[in-house]
Amino acid sequence: MNSPSWGLQAVARILGLLALVLLQACATVANPDRRDPMESLNRKIFGFNDAVDTVLLKPIATVYQGVSPSWVQTGVGNFFNNLEDVWSAVNNALQGRPKHAGESIGRVVVNTTVGLLGVVDVASNLELERHPANFGLTLGRWGVKPGPYVVLPLLGPSTLREVVALPIDLQGNMVTHVQDEEVRTVLTGLNVVSQRAKLLQAGNVVDGAALDKYSFFRDAYLQRQRNKFYDGNPPDEEESEAPPAK
Repeated sequence: MNSPSWGLQAVARILGLLALVLLQACATVANPDRRDPMESLNRKIFGFNDAVDTVLLKPIATVYQGVSPSWVQTGVGNFFNNLEDVWSAVNNALQGRPKHAGESIGRVVVNTTVGLLGVVDVASNLELERHPANFGLTLGRWGVKPGPYVVLPLLGPSTLREVVALPIDLQGNMVTHVQDEEVRTVLTGLNVVSQRAKLLQAGNVVDGAALDKYSFFRDAYLQRQRNKFYDGNPPDEEESEAPPAK
């Protein structure tokens, strides 16, 4: 396959599904959280995702964590972080943050060369900080509101703004542009498993607590997104988003 059109088609289907259910979903929950007007539908999709995770993804991630030395897991995480830093550099530039963009570019150059294609995070030792940014965050800095909370099949928690940005972010994913389909599939799968393995301990704590898992993950995701938007210093009260000083 010579292009990432397969991914765009999948995103288009997800967007189409979201558009079809958007109007009816709001009416299915009495007094929904104002951030989550589609809660009834979102809970169903969350349940599906949780079932897939329980029977497939979590067991694979558990095996991966059990058989892989910690240095291998660190190297894999560093490799994918390095690829993500490329897109972060672009988005930081689009947001008018030259310092963050410059540090992101510096990280990519250092880690790709001295760090063995990003496997070793040399840049952090040189105090070049990571500044993760995607196009959804860029839209936010351009004044686009996050919109309602959305749970996507298999992809998990999101917001309407992130869903709109998803096709662009897919194009910014370096793995998407790998020409060899088998290599691209392996890299995508490895990244998913690596990310899931990092969450095993936290997930076990949530599973063992008397919590509404849906509400917990929703609130945690929205708070994390809010922290990212405000560079870790969100206002005390829920307010209209105003980009922090550059």
